[in-house]
Amino acid sequence: MSTHRFRPRYRGMALGSIGLGGALGAASIAMGIAALPLATGALGIALGAAYLASPAWRITVVTDDEGLEVRDRKGTRFRLLWTEVRRVVASPSTRTCFVDGGAPERSLLVPGVGAPAPYAIADRELLFDTILVHVAADRVETVETLEQAAAAKPA
Repeated sequence: MSTHRFRPRYRGMALGSIGLGGALGAASIAMGIAALPLATGALGIALGAAYLASPAWRITVVTDDEGLEVRDRKGTRFRLLWTEVRRVVASPSTRTCFVDGGAPERSLLVPGVGAPAPYAIADRELLFDTILVHVAADRVETVETLEQAAAAKPA
């Protein structure tokens, strides 16, 4: 069994927002409490802090020999047995894969290098390998990148 936690992918941007917001707030105070820099500084700090404190970073993916389970602080969001996986679209070069559980609320994107996702997953390489080991080979589609595979699909 392994556990993989969602992580903020844009942590640097959030910290930059907090830092810039703090600088704007300090400049506002130095200028005698100018309203616009103070408001934008407070907004930058609030948005950066909200991103870093998001409940999404409490989501975990747990895998075992039977399947994978996505959990949050309230409990299990969904459990997907390996035999229930409809397909996996995998990009070994970017270590990205999409696990199709038959419905969006029962599917999972494991974002790798350059994948368009607002989150990262801790130990994603291990999760990627675990998924490919447990899902039947006839249900795994290997692609260069997930974006190219999506663009090549007919509408």
